[in-house]
Amino acid sequence: MQPTRVERSAHSRKLALLMARAVIFAGGPGTRLRPFTTVLPKPLMPIGDRPILDIVMRQLARYGFERITIASGYLSELIEAFFRDGSAYGLRIDYHIEREPLGTMGALASIEALDSEDDFVVMNGDILTDLDYRVLFDAHRSSDATATIATHKKSVEVSLGVMKFEDRDDSTRLTGFVEKPTYHYEVSMGIYCFTRGVLDYVEPNVRLDFPDLIQTLVADGRIVRGYPFAGYWMDIGRHEDYQEAADEFEEYRSRLLPDE
Repeated sequence: MQPTRVERSAHSRKLALLMARAVIFAGGPGTRLRPFTTVLPKPLMPIGDRPILDIVMRQLARYGFERITIASGYLSELIEAFFRDGSAYGLRIDYHIEREPLGTMGALASIEALDSEDDFVVMNGDILTDLDYRVLFDAHRSSDATATIATHKKSVEVSLGVMKFEDRDDSTRLTGFVEKPTYHYEVSMGIYCFTRGVLDYVEPNVRLDFPDLIQTLVADGRIVRGYPFAGYWMDIGRHEDYQEAADEFEEYRSRLLPDE
């Protein structure tokens, strides 16, 4: 029996997913997590019984990614010794070593064969989330965006009364007063989808940080979209964040690693 149009479409989608590629930035010295990161690179910091980046690799494999490039620098030999060629995860892992810091995006211009990809994921190597990377990637590919940024809503409570004044530099006229307000805002999760066109804005061996890249894309008329995500997300960058993630891991384990 010949496959139906729906089955053929699903098969094509699966093949496309299998060829998905991700670049993981894992080269930072993890200064805010010292002294732990004196002997371990931040992506190898343990959460529960496994390193953070080990969780990420299992998630990417589950969601149909095939090739992973780890851009590393600080203690890169430990990362390579742990993940090797990726075959233990069913992945193909290669490495790009940063000889000098090029900012959060500068390495993209030098990563092998990245310009042959139509779309790819770029992410930090210290992210703990139950985001479905496949859904994010598909949403980006089906849109008109040059870049898609996964975002998460955060809130901050101000414990004091906030005053509003007339919008003039020399004015002290009060126009409003809010007692202990809560402000909501969207932050980047450190996970992005890019089309190949982004590489036109990244020069080899030139430092480039993420905010500068995004602002340049917007100024040049390129479409940048957000992908709001309301699930679990932690950026393991500070001692308190790391401790919170470690304390919560068993509670969220089934969501982070559903195949175990």
